[in-house]
Amino acid sequence: MIATTPVSREELIQRATSLVPKLRDRAERADQLRRLPDETIADLTDAGLFRIGNPDRFGGLGLDVDTSFEVTMELGRGCGSTAWCYSVLTNHNWLLGHWPEQAQQEYFADSPDTLSSSGFDPGRSRVEVVSGGYRLSGRWSFSSGCDAAQWVMVGGLASGGPHLFLVPMRDVTIEDTWFVSGMRGTGSKDVTIDDAFVPSHRAVEMRRMRAAETDGWALHGRPSYRVPMFALSLGLVAPIVGIARGAVEAFAEQLHGRKRRDGTDATHAVATQLRLAEASAEADTARTLARHNTRDLLDRAARGETFTMLDRVRYRRDQVFMVNLSVRAVSRLFEAGSGSAIQDSNPLGRFHRDALAASQHMAIRWDDYAEQYGRVALGLDPSPTSFL
Repeated sequence: MIATTPVSREELIQRATSLVPKLRDRAERADQLRRLPDETIADLTDAGLFRIGNPDRFGGLGLDVDTSFEVTMELGRGCGSTAWCYSVLTNHNWLLGHWPEQAQQEYFADSPDTLSSSGFDPGRSRVEVVSGGYRLSGRWSFSSGCDAAQWVMVGGLASGGPHLFLVPMRDVTIEDTWFVSGMRGTGSKDVTIDDAFVPSHRAVEMRRMRAAETDGWALHGRPSYRVPMFALSLGLVAPIVGIARGAVEAFAEQLHGRKRRDGTDATHAVATQLRLAEASAEADTARTLARHNTRDLLDRAARGETFTMLDRVRYRRDQVFMVNLSVRAVSRLFEAGSGSAIQDSNPLGRFHRDALAASQHMAIRWDDYAEQYGRVALGLDPSPTSFL
């Protein structure tokens, strides 16, 4: 048990807000480094923001994941890569609550500020069942924040179907593969593991996590541990919502002092005003829908309600629609930006690159989840490959 001082939700959101100017100033450097600057990880840690995800007995702050989503949407106003890594790393510390208690104790043994990156796709993994656990090898892509992590969660196919394995970084090699168009600062590199032993208590069936059938609720009493895992994919959506809000702010700031060809102030252009109105409405709607979606999930979980398949696909539909709204908002503003928006150093251009890149994540793509909702709403089963 790790003692901690309670911090209010409002205080944590305010801490995130106070970091936005720093993150905006460091965003270009994060792109150049292709990972988050060490100072950014230190700032997030010192502010206690990562601990929102921790179970209370391991340094958590007595709050649920909805607070981390709010924090993420604030951080995204300054730097999309920071918001993405923060959300992923914090969500992993929440996700850890689904593991057997022994694994959680080992993970947090050295510090409540321990972090884990991930690679959930089991496609290039090899798993062998051995006495006391598993032998694990493989390569996993898109391990966001791996440079700052002490552990990694990776997917593998074992008896019973896909599992997630918890592996210390001493057994992991980071491969520098992250050369991309957007979200450059996330450092989402490949990780490889060569014949590492993983004890049984550091493995959990994804089937049980998807159905919220782990010991998470019994151990920690958080409503979120009663929610099917992929119904809470707001961790991937919230950074993009934050990016949209940041783009609205950057667009308005860049208009001031800009002149049109006829010498008039750019802020007087009606077309520009309309684009700002539409984009800000889309960004605000995405944030409002995110809050409603999360609150509804957690309230129902707190009451012990079950989630039907139609419920699950509806939540996922809403979440990917938030991504659509956010990307539309950013693209609408980018199209009205000046030629300087294509420069690497321009915040509006960066928000545009980041929004487009982040929206390609396989768990938040509109076509996939629109189809799943349509199938279930019409009485069909969802596709077996869907994240539900």
